[in-house]
Amino acid sequence: MTLRLYNTRSKQKEVFKSLREGVVSMYVCGPTVYDLLHIGNFRGVIFFNMVRNWLEYLGYSVTYVLNFTDIDDKIIVRSQEKQMSVSELTEYYIKAFQEDLSLLSITPHDVTPKCTEHMDDIVTFIQGLIAKNVAYEVDGSVFFDVLSFKSYGQLSGKSLDDLEAGHRVDPHPNKRDPFDFVLWKPAKEGEPCWESPWGDGRPGWHIECSAMCHAHLGDKIDIHGGGIDLIFPHHENEIAQSECFTDKSFVSYWMHHNFIRFGDEKMSKSLGNVIKGRDYMTTYHPEILKYLLLSVHYRSELNVDTKQTYHAISALTRIYTALRDAHSIMDGSTTASADFQVMINDVYDKVANGLNDDFNTPVAFASIFECVRAFNHEVSTRKSKDTLLKGAATLFVKCIQDLGRYFSLFQESPSTFLKRLDQIMIKELNIDVDYVESMLLERSQARLDKNFQKADDIRDSLLLKHVILHDGRHGTIWEVNKHLD
Repeated sequence: MTLRLYNTRSKQKEVFKSLREGVVSMYVCGPTVYDLLHIGNFRGVIFFNMVRNWLEYLGYSVTYVLNFTDIDDKIIVRSQEKQMSVSELTEYYIKAFQEDLSLLSITPHDVTPKCTEHMDDIVTFIQGLIAKNVAYEVDGSVFFDVLSFKSYGQLSGKSLDDLEAGHRVDPHPNKRDPFDFVLWKPAKEGEPCWESPWGDGRPGWHIECSAMCHAHLGDKIDIHGGGIDLIFPHHENEIAQSECFTDKSFVSYWMHHNFIRFGDEKMSKSLGNVIKGRDYMTTYHPEILKYLLLSVHYRSELNVDTKQTYHAISALTRIYTALRDAHSIMDGSTTASADFQVMINDVYDKVANGLNDDFNTPVAFASIFECVRAFNHEVSTRKSKDTLLKGAATLFVKCIQDLGRYFSLFQESPSTFLKRLDQIMIKELNIDVDYVESMLLERSQARLDKNFQKADDIRDSLLLKHVILHDGRHGTIWEVNKHLD
């Protein structure tokens, strides 16, 4: 099946065709580095990592650029609050972002440009726009003339006639039109600034991405991504200034992921309802965050709450329990029943079809669970020494880990990860470990006394507290019931 992407500009799925055969250029708007990222910010990071992984699997050589906005009003205010220089503040949060990426086991981006390191590119870009009479300077400020770009609104579907003056734009007495946006701001006392033909100052937000994208990827790129909140005005303005600068179509495919909600509200710093990605990964686990954010299609809203987290834990428990069982069974043999081998091949195809259909991760994950169910059926119907079961275990592990690499999932040690999930749920459910251990001793004595009714009663009472017992030749072990969804 051919890869098809939903293009925000055309509002429909389109067959993907790169500008250069076998090569893909992808630019994604990165963080403004004045704080730790919340999990809504990580949705794009995790999703576009999967996009890059899948494109590479399809045989493309991908250049993935993610920028850092390391100068803007929020950064200046925060640096003043913390009594730090702007560069000290931004370097701290860039390092923190890179540490979080390491926790997520995500491949580093190919290029991570900073706005402050591209001032020459930005100034040159603005000079080019002025030379083409689509930008103008007034008292040290430079503005883009929106009316000069006849295709303005092509991405968002907004027309200037439909927009109210001043909507999502900064009012400024020197603007020719309320919709014109700033390319260069004159310096303010005590704030960082750079030299330019229009006097000392700093760039506006929109121009930095156009300049950095052009510097690293050229006039035209294949994919530009970000959250839906960037469609207007940021990406709309990027199109206007970039296409005026080059006289070429800027982006072939615009991809935007939807919001994360917390209860009934969009998660955002301004609303104060954010969950920091680092805090979530510390409380739970990076694997849980990745699964949670990929479990819903990227163009759909995702409501993050305790219930959804437990659902992700339950799903990962099913997969990793099967992987643990498979590891204990397999011996390197790959001879499985004909039906099982057909199922494995079918799962590979279904996942590929899901990802090729605008990265439909729910379809892909549903296919992975088909594989889990089929393997569990093999375990329940075949003897442990059955050669066909050993072969099925080998094929199952390979399949899950192969498919997991697209999502940067399912590569953890099964036993270690399941123990971590137990630790998480012991804390979440306030399980008294000492009490559980004492009940196990009491139950063991009851079994020695052949008081099986008491042993069963203890088992049932512990199950009500989300504790599952497993009796084996070497005694009884317990785990937390993680299937709470």
